[in-house]
Amino acid sequence: MVKLRIAIQKSGRLSEKSLQLLSDCGINLSNGSRTLLAAGKNFPVEILFLRDDDIPGYIEDGVADVGILGENVVLEKSTELKILSRLNFARCRMSIAIPRSEEYTGPQYLKGKRIATSYPKILQNYLDQNNIKADIHEILGSVEIAPSIGLAGAIFDIVSTGSTLLSNGLKEVEIVLKSEAVLVGGNNMTEEKQQILDKMLFRMNAVMKARTNRYVLLNAPNENLDKIVSILPGMKSPTIVPLAEEGWSAVHSVIGEERFWDIIDQLKEAGAQGLLVIPIEKMVL
Repeated sequence: MVKLRIAIQKSGRLSEKSLQLLSDCGINLSNGSRTLLAAGKNFPVEILFLRDDDIPGYIEDGVADVGILGENVVLEKSTELKILSRLNFARCRMSIAIPRSEEYTGPQYLKGKRIATSYPKILQNYLDQNNIKADIHEILGSVEIAPSIGLAGAIFDIVSTGSTLLSNGLKEVEIVLKSEAVLVGGNNMTEEKQQILDKMLFRMNAVMKARTNRYVLLNAPNENLDKIVSILPGMKSPTIVPLAEEGWSAVHSVIGEERFWDIIDQLKEAGAQGLLVIPIEKMVL
């Protein structure tokens, strides 16, 4: 039986989120992440658990068909992989940071500086784009201590909250790249595996759409229905159902998370009452 082989990180938050996404897509595994290889019980996939830095090479060599990893790793480790889908989790930024005591005057501040990083390729691209010549010093792990021990005058690293920079006497001065988890693939997919991938992508899109939308039910006076309907975005148009109380209707719609509270405020001002917000499990368009 043909199976799609998916490489994911063997541990950490990205691994947990990746496994949760597969589970939300209805893909159950025969065993967990303590083994190198896990098989899908109800969907034709196999999961390879690997170090994130190794995933691009496994896909390029044809050992794995697709992989889930951070976009930053893709950009640093591979030029051959293509992004098949952005997965809306494991978001972070890659930034330049310098000692807090230093005055930052813009990207040209970095000229002639030694910059410590675990991502020399991405950093070099940024320097080239800004016509900056600097000395890149590659370090594996604990990049943030480089300035305090005199190894470098600046660093380029992943930043989440900024607390690690603060505790090491650094400040973030330039955001070079915003990264998130992505599904990537190579160029050697067979027709059978492509069909499996297409089915999985369909499920993933349904799950991700659901995560960024909310189902809303509200009661509206009929004289205000036109105004309320004009506020609601919806997938096509809201569902309107007459209520037992004359002159009122129930309105059902879907609102995107990014505009949710603004739209709710507008609905209340337009006379909507009894608003009920329900999470969506899947959203098939």
